[in-house]
Amino acid sequence: MKKIEAIIRKSKFDEVKKALHETGVNFFTYWDVTGVGNEKQGHVYRGVSYSTSDIQRRILSIVVSDEFLDRTLKVIFEAAYTGTVGDGKIFISTIDEAYRIRTREGGTDSLS
Repeated sequence: MKKIEAIIRKSKFDEVKKALHETGVNFFTYWDVTGVGNEKQGHVYRGVSYSTSDIQRRILSIVVSDEFLDRTLKVIFEAAYTGTVGDGKIFISTIDEAYRIRTREGGTDSLS
């Protein structure tokens, strides 16, 4: 099993969520975060422009079977893409075990 952590633009979240559901990923968690990256967001306050490196993003945490990894990554790449700096990052890590609390099912059976 693999854990995908995708940091994406908040504006692309609905597209990514819909694409994940269409491909069969029906469970994931997400939260809003602030980070620092290469993108500089400009702000205007009372006619004065200033920039900040604090960037608002959303992190998705998804656990999938090894066989489902490539399909899930492809969907995220396509739905989150804008082609400009700040599209985000994806991190993959290995999950040794997973369990469903209610039934105590383990392994990939616990993911569905």
